[in-house]
Amino acid sequence: MRTIPEGLQAHLDGEATTLCHCWKVTRRDGVAMGFTDHDRDLAFDGLAFLAASGFSASESEDGNGLSAEGGDLSGGFSAEAIRAEDLSAGRYDGAKVEVYTVNWQDPAERLLLRTAELGEVRREGGQFRAELRRLTHRLDQVRGRIYGRQCDAVLGDGRCRVNLAAFRATATVTAVRDDMHLSVSGLSGFAERFFRYGVIAFSSGAAAGLSADIEDHRRADGADELALWLPMAAGIAAGDTLEVTAGCDKRFSTCRSKFANGLNFQGFPHMPGSDFSYGYADGETVHDGRPLYG
Repeated sequence: MRTIPEGLQAHLDGEATTLCHCWKVTRRDGVAMGFTDHDRDLAFDGLAFLAASGFSASESEDGNGLSAEGGDLSGGFSAEAIRAEDLSAGRYDGAKVEVYTVNWQDPAERLLLRTAELGEVRREGGQFRAELRRLTHRLDQVRGRIYGRQCDAVLGDGRCRVNLAAFRATATVTAVRDDMHLSVSGLSGFAERFFRYGVIAFSSGAAAGLSADIEDHRRADGADELALWLPMAAGIAAGDTLEVTAGCDKRFSTCRSKFANGLNFQGFPHMPGSDFSYGYADGETVHDGRPLYG
């Protein structure tokens, strides 16, 4: 049961109220920012809640139990508040959002309404719209293991046990084709597509500290090109340095030949898949008990 502070309760019992909403957004890197839908800045808990941010909230739903209702949060881009570059770079992905109702005449009279996470963020012209998810949405995520032919470990984790130090390289951006394709130097000692499905982590430049997943690694005329799954933040330029980590396609043959790690493979490569039920005996297939899938 939620207890309303005495001061706020007395204010609510009065004939007129002076209430507004405040949002405290804490990114995963520890940066905390405050916003309010009031017409002037407020401050409490050592944080300033900006009124010029243009933040507003849509209608939201709350329910009992473990339901995953949520709402939307929208606002305009501004140098003092949310920047489009930071949203594109993923700095707000999974950020913690605390929603307060506050007596703007006396911010000490406030109540924490709910705690949520930022979900999907969409850009709409000069504004953004972010989905607010209750923490119970995590219960919808898959937990535990699923039997399948492919490995379900993360490359280099405690189950995989691959030493990633031997599969990393330092590269330098030589050209930026667009926000999803980078030309780099420093990878000539590795085969083409060696870093496919890998990860890049920027160590200098505007994107320092950020990482991105690699969709493909190609080589043309001696130059290496990395294609990314999602657009990267603006500001990446020639000369920026990054660490590139090899990727794995989760197949047993790759684990065995590329990483020499077949003993730690965390999949079931010889387990028949759904296509097995469509198979049939014929005169050309050898049925001698050997594994069907390598």
